[in-house]
Amino acid sequence: MQTDESLIRQVKKMFEEKTGWGNSDTWTNQDFLQLSELIRDETGITLSHVTLKRVWGKVKYDSLPNTHTLNTLAQFLGYDNWRDLAARHAPAQHPPAGQPPAPQNHQSQPVPRHHNQFRRIWLSAPILILILAILFFLHGQQPPPQPQDYTFNSKKVVTAGLPNSVIFDYDASRSPDDSVVIQQSWDTARRVKVPKSGHQYTSIYYYPDFYHATLQVRDHVVKSHNLLIQSNGWLPLIEQAPVPIYFKKEEAIHDGKISLSLDQIREKNVPLQPSAPTVAFANVRDFGEIYSDHFTFETAVRNDYSEGSAACQMTRIYLLCENTAIWVPLCAKGCVSTTDLYFTYFYTSGKREDLSNFGVDFNKFVKLRIESDSGLAKIFVDNQLAYTVPRHIRHSKIIGIDFRFEGTGSVDYVYLSNGKITYRDDFNQPADPLTSFQPQADK
Repeated sequence: MQTDESLIRQVKKMFEEKTGWGNSDTWTNQDFLQLSELIRDETGITLSHVTLKRVWGKVKYDSLPNTHTLNTLAQFLGYDNWRDLAARHAPAQHPPAGQPPAPQNHQSQPVPRHHNQFRRIWLSAPILILILAILFFLHGQQPPPQPQDYTFNSKKVVTAGLPNSVIFDYDASRSPDDSVVIQQSWDTARRVKVPKSGHQYTSIYYYPDFYHATLQVRDHVVKSHNLLIQSNGWLPLIEQAPVPIYFKKEEAIHDGKISLSLDQIREKNVPLQPSAPTVAFANVRDFGEIYSDHFTFETAVRNDYSEGSAACQMTRIYLLCENTAIWVPLCAKGCVSTTDLYFTYFYTSGKREDLSNFGVDFNKFVKLRIESDSGLAKIFVDNQLAYTVPRHIRHSKIIGIDFRFEGTGSVDYVYLSNGKITYRDDFNQPADPLTSFQPQADK
C-alpha cells in the first residue's frame, strides 16, 4: 500500500484541519493523548499516543506504520481504509523538472567491466524492492490476533493505600511472536514486553489513580481491564521519582484545612530552591455514580509559597475520571501564558488563547467552582465566570480529587455532588473521610 512521505504529509494536514489544533509540528504529548481518545471515540479502535507520535515523527522509529494503524487513521478521516484514502489522494506523476534529454550516441564503444557489474546490481534492485514490498504487505495482511485466544487479569496486594503492588496474570501462549506487551497505563514507562510462555508479571504503583491495563499482541489490544489504585483517604505527598515522599494524613490535616508547612517539607530534607517541589493532596476512591457530564465541584485553595523559582505559584486542581481527567489551573496573574486546561477530551493552553481569568491573588483563599450539566461545563473563579468549555463533555465516572501545588499550598474544603449523591470534606476532624464523610443523598 502507498505509504510515501507525501501522502503521510497530506494525512497530517487532514488531521490538523479536522481537529482544528493547527500545525502538528507544535503538538505536545498531551495533544497526542487527546488525539488517541478522539480516535477511540470515533472508530472504536485504540491507537496509543506513542504510536501516533511515531507516525508524526515525534519518536524515532525506523519501520513503516503497520496496516492496522494506517487503516485506523484513514477511518478517523472518513475513509474505508488506507487503500481507499491513498487511491483518492494519489500524487500526480511528473518527469523530473529541468532534466536535459540523454545524449544520443550510436557508436558502439566497449563498456568497462565495473560498469557491467554496476548495471547488473542496478537492474536487480527493483526485484529486491518488490520482494520487500510483498513481504511487508503479507505481514500487514495477516489476520489480527483473536481476543478469545488470550486471558489477562490482575489483583492488588492491598485494597487501598500506597505503595501498592499489582500482580498481572496472563496467558499468551497462542501469540505468533515470542513476546507480548503489557501496557499498564498511557505512560510508556509502564509498557513492558513479557514472554508469551510466561504467566505472571508484577508491578508496583506509587501514585493513586485510575489505570487502564491492556495486553497487546502485534500492537493489537486483545484484552483489557480497569485498575483503580485507591489512596485510602487523603494522601499528602511530595512528588519525586521514582518514589514520592509520603506523609500521614494526620500530619497534614489541622485547623480545618489540609496543608504541609515549609518546616514539614524541610524536615524531609527536601530543598525548596533552586526548583520548588510539587506538593500533592490526593483522594482516590469510589465517590458513587458521579459523572463528568453532570456534577458540581467546589473548593477553596491557596498556594503558600512564592519564593525564587516558584514565583508563578503554579497550582492545579484535578478531578480524576475513568480513562480521562479534568484539570483546572490557577497561578500568579503574570504567569497565565504557561497554564493549560483539560476537560475530559477538550484541551487548551495559555499559548493558544487568553486564560488570564485563571491568574489569581494567592494572598487569600481562592474559590473554584465547576458546574457540568447536559454535556456543557462552566468554570468559576471567585464567583466570576472564568471559562466555558466549548466542546461536548465526555461521560466518565469521577474517581479522584487531586490538588498539586508548586512549593506548597492549603485546601480549605471540598464539595462534590451530582444533586443526589454528595461528598463534602471540611477537614474539621482528623478521622478518615472514608468513614466520617460517606456520600449521602441530598435532602
